[in-house]
Amino acid sequence: MATASRQRPDTHEMVVTHRASRRESRVLAARVPEVRPGDTARARVLAAHLADYLLALHLHHSAEDELLWPLLPARVGADADLVRRMEEQHARLAAGMERMTEAARAWAEHADEESRDALGALLAEHVALLTEHLDDEERNLLPLVEQHVSVEEWKRLSQHFAAHMPKDKLLFFMGAVLEGADRRERAHLLGSLPLPARLAWHTVGRVQYARRVRSVRGLRR
Repeated sequence: MATASRQRPDTHEMVVTHRASRRESRVLAARVPEVRPGDTARARVLAAHLADYLLALHLHHSAEDELLWPLLPARVGADADLVRRMEEQHARLAAGMERMTEAARAWAEHADEESRDALGALLAEHVALLTEHLDDEERNLLPLVEQHVSVEEWKRLSQHFAAHMPKDKLLFFMGAVLEGADRRERAHLLGSLPLPARLAWHTVGRVQYARRVRSVRGLRR
């Protein structure tokens, strides 16, 4: 991870965040097709989880759209085409996310086979496009960020996410990111939080997150 003395943004934090998006999109793509027709209770659990996943991804992308992409073209010269590619990928993902929101609403109401299969197909398409985008961003875009974006500019992305995410969902999203982190990454992420947030995670958040995981993934205690 980057250190403060380098005066470079710690872009590895985004790699850790991306792991949560990769994992949860794949969980949903695997679980939705398994739901039996008529099982509205299960459909509503997964539809609610999908809504939270899509909200987090939207906020993550909107922060980049508003705060990151406008900075880069003038700074990266010949690599400006890469920024435009990121914007195009975001637009394609956003269109699919809107379709998934509509499909999930219909499926949650009736849990019918047709709606389930339509949502399942959209999720499979989403996973493929998201994987392409995140791979591209991590391999090609983040190295440019380290060279051309200041630490303060980079921090604004996480500040944007925290400011726009409903407060009652922050602990869940913290858990989603921490699940995919190794010991060193977890220590870094938790250490960067204010003390009240760390206490909330240890006293309440871990239990709530474990309960959500069991519910969404169909795990027994």
